[in-house]
Amino acid sequence: MLRRLLLALAALLVAVFAGLMLSKTVPYYSFEKGIHFLTTKSDATNDNRLFRLGFYVHITTALLVLVLGLPQWLPVVARWGGARLHRRLGQGYVLGILALAAPSGLILARFANGGLVAQVGFSLQCVVWWATTWLAYRAARQRQWSRHVEWLVRSYAVTLAALALRGESYVLFYVFHTKPIETYLTVTWLSWVGNLVLAELLLELGLGRYFLGEIIAALSRKLAA
Repeated sequence: MLRRLLLALAALLVAVFAGLMLSKTVPYYSFEKGIHFLTTKSDATNDNRLFRLGFYVHITTALLVLVLGLPQWLPVVARWGGARLHRRLGQGYVLGILALAAPSGLILARFANGGLVAQVGFSLQCVVWWATTWLAYRAARQRQWSRHVEWLVRSYAVTLAALALRGESYVLFYVFHTKPIETYLTVTWLSWVGNLVLAELLLELGLGRYFLGEIIAALSRKLAA
């Protein structure tokens, strides 16, 4: 009961964050250069076609995979939609990351503020994001369901780095009073490495087995209905 309550609270947090990100993403589709994050970039970067392509692909697909991945952790969705919905959402999530979100993130990493430290941090994040998602997909193709769930936990942990980055930035800046550049360079790494460390701890505590059991049970009840 406690696990399900915590899961529901975590899902609510991610859903609220996704809604907030959508509200902040919409203004960018005016394709103006002087908007929010783009004001931190030089005119040369804003005029670079590769950067702009990577930016718009990334902000669109990163939000999409965040939303597609969330229902996969909710047994109620499996009970309602069954294996077909579970598979379709998973395919969208995997394809979105492998083909669009992670590659476009690599483009943005090349133009990251903060020099080499930030560029390497964001680049490695995209590589790990791609690799964990691919391994989750390959495990599913091989019907190795325990490994599939474990790699998806790691993949979604990296997907949630956007949430962690903003939360950690707020805490570091307003609570610990770090300088802006110190905050930025710290969360560049902490947002995804910290999430992966937390994911490993939770997997050691049996999170993978819990989700696997919940989803299988939900799908079984759907088939039996």
